[in-house]
Parts: sequence; C-alpha cells; structure tokens
Amino acid sequence: MIILIKILKLILALSVIVGVHEFGHFIFARIFGVRVDKFYLFFDIGGRRLFSTKKSRWFRRLVPAAEHWETDYGIGWLPLGGYCKIAGMIDESMDKSIVGTEPQLWELRSKKPWQRLFVMAGGVLFNFLLAILLFVHVLAVWGDDHLDNSCTTLLAEEGMVAYDMGFRSGDRILSLDGKSIRWFDDIQAYIARHDISRVSVLRGGDTLDIYMDSGRTGELLRGRVFMPDFPFIIDLPPEGEESPNRALLQPGDQIVALDGAPVRFFHEGKAYLSAHPDTLVVADLLRGGVALRETLRVDASGRIGVMVSDLISPESLPGYTHIDYSYWASYPAGLQKAWNTVSGYVLDLKLIFTPRTKAYQSVGSVGTMATLMPVGWDWEYYLTILALLSVMLGVMNLLPIPALDGGHIVFVLYEMISGRKPSDRFMMIAQMIGMTLLILLMIIAFGNDFIHLTR
Repeated sequence: MIILIKILKLILALSVIVGVHEFGHFIFARIFGVRVDKFYLFFDIGGRRLFSTKKSRWFRRLVPAAEHWETDYGIGWLPLGGYCKIAGMIDESMDKSIVGTEPQLWELRSKKPWQRLFVMAGGVLFNFLLAILLFVHVLAVWGDDHLDNSCTTLLAEEGMVAYDMGFRSGDRILSLDGKSIRWFDDIQAYIARHDISRVSVLRGGDTLDIYMDSGRTGELLRGRVFMPDFPFIIDLPPEGEESPNRALLQPGDQIVALDGAPVRFFHEGKAYLSAHPDTLVVADLLRGGVALRETLRVDASGRIGVMVSDLISPESLPGYTHIDYSYWASYPAGLQKAWNTVSGYVLDLKLIFTPRTKAYQSVGSVGTMATLMPVGWDWEYYLTILALLSVMLGVMNLLPIPALDGGHIVFVLYEMISGRKPSDRFMMIAQMIGMTLLILLMIIAFGNDFIHLTR
C-alpha cells in the first residue's frame, strides 16, 4: 500500500511538472502563430488514449466546437510524462511527413530563428518559473529550517559510509579545503560538487584533516552520508521481542545521563553502554518534560534492549535554526533558492559525466524518484520535492542532446550565428542519434534502480 501511495504521488508530481513544461512550449508556439496539433498529458502510444477532445465522442457531443479546434487536447494511457506536437517540428515522434516539403506559414520551421528559440526554450523557462513560485510559497508559509554547522556534530558509527571515509561520531566539521560552511545540511553536496579533497574536523579538542576519495562521489550523491548526531531518544522493540528494560521505559524517553555522566548525544550513550556490558547503570531520563531516574540492565553485548526513535524532531537538534520570511522577503529568498538548486544540479550533471567520480552510479529513474515521495501528506515537503523535480526536468532538457530541448536550442543558435539552417534530413538523423543516447541513459538509470533495490 505504501508503494502504491508513493507511485500515485509521483505520477501526480510528474503530471504537474511535465504539463507545465509542455504548456511553456505551447504558449510560445501560439504567440508566434504556430499550430499545435496535439497537447497530451501522458503518452498515447499505439494511438490508445483515455481522453481526446477530437476522438472522445461523448466530449464532442458535449462540446461540438471541439471538432474544429486546431489542437487535440488529451490524456494518454502511459503515465510517464506528456508531449506537445508542434506543426513543422522534427521531434521524438519521428514524423517524416514534412521532410522535402515547403514550409507552411503555420509551421515552426517557417518562423524566424529567435521565435523558434523561444518556442524551444519555453518548456525549460516555465519549469524554472514553477520552481521559483513553489520555493517562494514554501518560504512564505513555512519558512526555512537549517542546522548551524558550528553547533552540529556528526553521527558516524561503524558500518556507516561516513565512518568508512574516516569520520567518527562527535566530529565537528570545521572547513572544506579551507572554506567554512555555515549550514550543516549543505556540507555533503558541497563536498561532492566541488571535488573537495580535505575536510578539517574537530575531534576531542584536536583538529584533524580527513582526505576525500573522489571515486566515492557517487555515494555522496546517492544517499545521506553525513548525519547529525541527535539526543538519545528511545523506542521499544515490537511486542514479542526480548527487552530487559521494557517495564521501565516508554517510547519517547530521552536518556540525559548514565551513572551521572552527561549524555548529550546518542553516540555518547552508546559508547558508555558498550564499555559497561553485563552491568546495571543508573539512567537519568526525561519523560514528557519530567525528570526520572531508573536502574537499567545492560546485556553482555552492551545494549539495553531499545531502538533509536525515528520520531526525533529537527527542533531537538542543538544546531536547529528556523528562519521566517515575510511575504515580500520570500520572493528574493525563493529566487536565490531556485538559483542555488539549478546551479547545484548542473554541477551534479557534470559529475555524472566524469567517470572517475563514479557519480553515474547515482543516476536513477522513476524508482529513485518514488523513494522521495512522502507516505503521509506533507504539503511543505511535497511542494519542495515538486520544485526540485521541476528544476531537474528543466536542467535535463537543457542538455545539448538532439531530441531534448537543449539540442534544438543548439541548432537554432548555430543558425543564428552562421546564417545556415540545418536541413530536415540532418535534423531527422540527429533526432535518431539523440533518441539512442536517451535510451542508453534510461537503461543506465533503470539498471541503477534495480541494483539499489536488490541491495
């Protein structure tokens, strides 16, 4: 059921961002008098569709004028995007009917280069505008949350990627190649995107340098590596599992001291318990704001039979900082956030095409995107993910690959600079090459999804 909910939310998100993208192409085409033959949400592969203003009889009976509309508005059956078929444009449909024919006034190929440039870039432009508006709305309504790096320490236990890289629980990151970073939540992406080689940390009063392996960049892009340490807030194991202290503890209890030794973070409590196996320890607890003291049994492996709670709120972390924005202040802040997201994703793509970083291993498809979807309905999170996906779609379409908007833009710019227009036959061949490259990229993405799933 959870998987189904995530898939439905992903389909909704893709429908919105793809619909906005194609509407960008559509609106500029109509502004310049270019006919748009079809505007479809989802793909009608094989001519099959769920709805069509020209093919659905019930709709034609309801709206007789639809039969004379230039554009067929519809919904396909394959929910993986959508498309806008513009007259006189050689696109991924591989329609060869215009090859060798004279351009018509209503066709895109008859328009001036600068007009075609706007039509080609319209989708990307609208995706970026959508991201800006979403970020502005999120900041105006909910504000922004950060972790102050000067107050945040790492959780890096054995078996975690950060531990394997040389970090330890309790480390506080001071600088990245000599540059200090204000927000802890920016550190992981900054290391990956700027090919950081040296991370300086404060460990037990000493300053140490940890040297990064660029071959592990893919791990930094693929998932959360740098986790903030958090208070020791517990949860009990499921009923039926043995726990020597089940009768003494309740979910949500926070351990603040063990045998009088302060426990500010989880790793401190875990280290103390591991050092005192098969004993009794006196634990100072906070339960709903009330201080309690209980004597807990530690088993032979240095555990007290509890789990770490997954309900720890960001507000409980020492470095938590909340920033509120007024309505007007949210506009420049949203624009800045959108710019940072676009520039960051461009750097991610650069890493993906740099084999030594192995960042290509982080490329994912719908499976990866589905994991981003929340199970519950959290508008702040969902709209933020929607903005991120809109940026991703916009940036991906700017890649100079035939079959993508970026490829068409490159050909139009070439024409504007050289004064020579590529032939329809050349465009058809380029389109086929571009489609082949995209299929290979999709194979890699689906393959990575499968590998991550099996792991």
